[in-house]
Amino acid sequence: MAWIVLAVFLGVILIAILYGIGIYNHLVSLRERYKNAFSQIEVQLKRRYDLIPNLVETVKGYMAHEKDTLEAVINARNQAVSGLKQAAGDPSDPAAMQALAGAEQGLTGALGRLFALSEAYPDLKANQNMMQLTEEITTTENKVSFARQAYNDTATSYNIYRQGFPAVLLAGMFGHAQNAELLQFDSKAIAEAPKVSF
Repeated sequence: MAWIVLAVFLGVILIAILYGIGIYNHLVSLRERYKNAFSQIEVQLKRRYDLIPNLVETVKGYMAHEKDTLEAVINARNQAVSGLKQAAGDPSDPAAMQALAGAEQGLTGALGRLFALSEAYPDLKANQNMMQLTEEITTTENKVSFARQAYNDTATSYNIYRQGFPAVLLAGMFGHAQNAELLQFDSKAIAEAPKVSF
């Protein structure tokens, strides 16, 4: 009789350990998914940041007296690059994600001003490089939007599972004490691709 009780007790312990391992593995899997989803945002934002100097160079010859606007675009790009590096280091850091969102909002605003000013320059509007760059930036903006949505979806799945019972009892012990931070934009303008027409 004692052996049966001991066998049942050991069986329950073994099932609990296996269940804990399953929870741990699922938490790790979900965390890696949201980190991978953030890396997709990172790829698209880097592409966007790489296009901006080419855009500024194309515009520079036509808009020589619009130096302040061009400098604002470059400064906003540099702040966004810095914000992305910080957020990529730890996508669960709320301050880093807010800094990235703010930097992206500033960059979108600076680009919007640049595109608005470019409307006053017919030769620039007809320039093949300018048309190609604006098309690439618009396409990249759409890709950023899709990547951001995919990241937020995976981060939400991780957060829901991490906060659910019984994972919530074990998450902290397994190194999953912090939620994945969602990438939210304060302005509706940054959430949408800029409208560029030539």
